[in-house]
Amino acid sequence: MKLFLNIVINFYLWSLIGAYYSFISRHQTLMKKRIAIFASGSGSNAQKLMEHFKRSMEVEIALVLTNNPDAYVLQRADNFEIPSHIFDKHEFYKTDNIIDMLKNLDIDLIVLAGFLWLIPKRLIAEYPGRIINIHPALLPKYGGKGMYGDYVHNAVIAAGETEGGITIHYVNENYDEGEFIYQAKYRIDKGDNLEMIKFKGQQLEHQHYPRIVEGIIKKIKK
Repeated sequence: MKLFLNIVINFYLWSLIGAYYSFISRHQTLMKKRIAIFASGSGSNAQKLMEHFKRSMEVEIALVLTNNPDAYVLQRADNFEIPSHIFDKHEFYKTDNIIDMLKNLDIDLIVLAGFLWLIPKRLIAEYPGRIINIHPALLPKYGGKGMYGDYVHNAVIAAGETEGGITIHYVNENYDEGEFIYQAKYRIDKGDNLEMIKFKGQQLEHQHYPRIVEGIIKKIKK
């Protein structure tokens, strides 16, 4: 009889302990700041963000969204077991589906990582000061519609610039015109070709974007 009582008591004790830790885990998940990433292509910056926040107790990447069904960023999201969503222009510009999705997931910050479409005014209004982007040049130079990826780097080369860089900025209703958050520079040496310049810029992006994103989201009140 005594052995039976000990078994029952131990069972309930472990059940209570399990319930307690389950409650703590759920509470921590609910209190985490949540990021949604928008990307149109490979998503190397998205990958760095996923790696950076993978074991964070305060921040998580909750969703990856893309306008490109063939974007490799979808595979990156799957590798990290992060949900993803593919949308078209009608859904993005003519409906509130994306906004509703972000709200339902309690998204705190939107991070653009190589996303090529202009952000709708309705989405900006829903997330004022909480949408950020990274651009592969020292804005205000080499920004605006159509200035992305190799187009930017080729323009920098053609202009004979001696330095390049990156700009992290808030997003407004115009391409690359939002308030600057951070800029970093690299030197362009004589003889640097497109691939060398791209490499230098990407190194800066991967170094700085995750830490800048972390600094911004930690200031947002849940």
